[in-house]
Amino acid sequence: MIDSPATPGGCWAHFSSVLVPGHRELQVDEAVSLEFEPAEQDGYAFRAVEVWPAEQEPFRGATETHGPSAAYHSTLTLTMDDPADPGPA
Repeated sequence: MIDSPATPGGCWAHFSSVLVPGHRELQVDEAVSLEFEPAEQDGYAFRAVEVWPAEQEPFRGATETHGPSAAYHSTLTLTMDDPADPGPA
């Protein structure tokens, strides 16, 4: 949880939104910069989109991607019976 005047009641942050090299971790009481969005997340009215230590530049590694991931793809095809065809007798 991140507390700031811009996010009254706190801002929920998942470790995947932390932009630091190596292990994505922040320290308690550490000053941070963040981008957030309004969202109901685990009892908080705000969710961090990106967060990083205030004294550093945000780190976006070569594996960082934005938008939908190509790692998972699924399709579904529905076929409906023809209501005019009574089927096998």
